[in-house]
Amino acid sequence: MTAAAFKRSIRDLQVWCSSCMVAFAGSDPIGVLIGAKRPSGTLIHRIAVHPDHLRQGHGRHLLTSLSSKLAILGPPRIASEVPESLDAAGALFTACDYVDESRLTDFVFQTEPVTAGDIAGRFVIPVTVDDLAANDLLGHDDAPVCWERSIETLTARKGDITGLAVASDEQLEAYILYLACGDIVSLRSFVEDDGARLTLLLSRIGAGTLRFPKVHSAEIPRQRLRALGFQPAQAYRVYATTARPE
Repeated sequence: MTAAAFKRSIRDLQVWCSSCMVAFAGSDPIGVLIGAKRPSGTLIHRIAVHPDHLRQGHGRHLLTSLSSKLAILGPPRIASEVPESLDAAGALFTACDYVDESRLTDFVFQTEPVTAGDIAGRFVIPVTVDDLAANDLLGHDDAPVCWERSIETLTARKGDITGLAVASDEQLEAYILYLACGDIVSLRSFVEDDGARLTLLLSRIGAGTLRFPKVHSAEIPRQRLRALGFQPAQAYRVYATTARPE
């Protein structure tokens, strides 16, 4: 992570500097924890220990130190979104009494250089995060979405986000928000149409590979994403606990 990327994460993810810690052996930094903080809780965005200092309790010490601090200052919820492939990280959180709370899954979609047929009486229009917020269509604060696609993150990154919507004369019926890198940050339909409106929007982005990261099963059903042409990729476990004093 570069200094510029770290500064950007402060803006986008609300990385909270007082919830970031470095562990030292003498004068040598050998471990780091980067925490992001919002009123709903704290996300352990990164935790790492130098390979020469593994299994010496440094990771546990970083976690318990943060927990003790948040037990006093709040908010009490602490969570982390850990790739299933990182067995050692999962073992660390389990050993520190974090609960394996839920699953998140990356989905990928290969767009084709074709355009889906229009829907009679409907229009595809540009849409912004502010447009959706003004119409109360971004969702709600406690929706089961990952930290990097929450309303707070979308609002912080709105200048980087492109949006398309299917609109009738009366309302917005479906929308997609995405980044230039090909990451989808929000995908919603308000009409039961077997995915026709979302298919139309996906076809308008252009050919290439899209990634829909860290989707919670309660956010949009897996079978619906598969029907649209998405395929599952990397999976994550959400580990969570309540802050408590050491």
